[in-house]
Amino acid sequence: MTRVITSHRQTEGAGFVVRRPFPTVAVPHLDPFLLLDEMGPVDYAPGEAVGAPDHPHRGFETVTYVLEGETEHADSAGHRGTIGPGAVQWMTAGAGIVHSEMPSRTIQTEGGRVHGFQLWVNLPARLKMTTPRYQEIVAAHVPEATSHDGLAHVRVIAGHALGVDAAIDTHIPIVYQDWTLRPRGTTHLDLADDLAAMLYVFSGAVEVGADAHRVVDGQLAVLGAGDHVSVTSPDGARFLVLAGTPTGEPVARYGPFVMNTQAELEQAVDDFRSGRMGRITHTARRASTLTNASVAPVTTLADRSTEPPPPSRPS
Repeated sequence: MTRVITSHRQTEGAGFVVRRPFPTVAVPHLDPFLLLDEMGPVDYAPGEAVGAPDHPHRGFETVTYVLEGETEHADSAGHRGTIGPGAVQWMTAGAGIVHSEMPSRTIQTEGGRVHGFQLWVNLPARLKMTTPRYQEIVAAHVPEATSHDGLAHVRVIAGHALGVDAAIDTHIPIVYQDWTLRPRGTTHLDLADDLAAMLYVFSGAVEVGADAHRVVDGQLAVLGAGDHVSVTSPDGARFLVLAGTPTGEPVARYGPFVMNTQAELEQAVDDFRSGRMGRITHTARRASTLTNASVAPVTTLADRSTEPPPPSRPS
C-alpha cells in the first residue's frame, strides 16, 4: 500500500450527497480512473429527491453500481431503462451522448433511501470516439462467489475472483469487485502486475498487506507494485477493489468531457451545442417514465449544466 486517501463529503448537482476520495486538487485522477463517488447513503423525505437532467458525456465511461434505490435513465441514442438494487450499468459514452438520470415519481413524492457508486473510467485516445454503448446487468446476473470458509464474499462487476468471471465486457482490462468480509475474514487478491490497483472501504475497517495497514470506512488505499495482496477484517467490512491498465496519456478534462487535448475539448463543446450529440426525445422520455414507474435517483456526477461554457484550459 503506497497511500491512503480519506474521502470528503459534499453535495453535487441539485443537492445529493456524495463521499469522494478523488478527484481532488492533490489527486486529479488515478489512471485509468477519473472519479469515484459514493452516493449516499441518504434518506430522502418526500419532495427532496433530486436527479441529473439532460447532460452530455464524451471520451470516457461511467459505471453506476446501485446498492439501494433505483435509477431511471434515458439518452439521445434511444436507450432507456431502470437500474435496480444490486444492478450495474456500464455506459461507454465514447463519441458522445446526452444522458438523463432522474428520480422516480415514487421517490419524489414519498421519499426513500439511496446508496450506490459511480466510477468514471478513462478511454485511451484510440477509443475516445468509439460508438456509445450500454451494458446493464441486473442484480441476479452479477456473478458472485464465497470463499471455502464462508468468511469472504464477492460480487464480480469486472474481472475475475474466486473462480468466477464478470458478465461485463470492458474496452481495457478492468477489475471492479465488491467484497464483504465477515469478522476475522481474509481474502487474497491476485491482480496482474501491470494494473494500477486500489481499494475503497465503505463499511467497517480492513488491514491491508503483510504490514496490516489499517484502512477504515470512507478511505481509499492505493496499492503499489506487485501482483498479490491480502486483506483481513477483524470485525467485518465491505469494500470495493478497483484496478485497471493505465492509459499513460495526457488528460484534458472539462466537466462531462474527457479528452487528450484542448482542441478536442473545444470540439466536444461545439458538437454538443450544435446538436451533433443528439437530444433525448419527448417520446423516449415519456416511454421511459411510463415503463419505469417506481425508480429512485442515482445520478452521474457530470457538469449538470446543459449548456457548458467553452473550456478555458485542460484540467
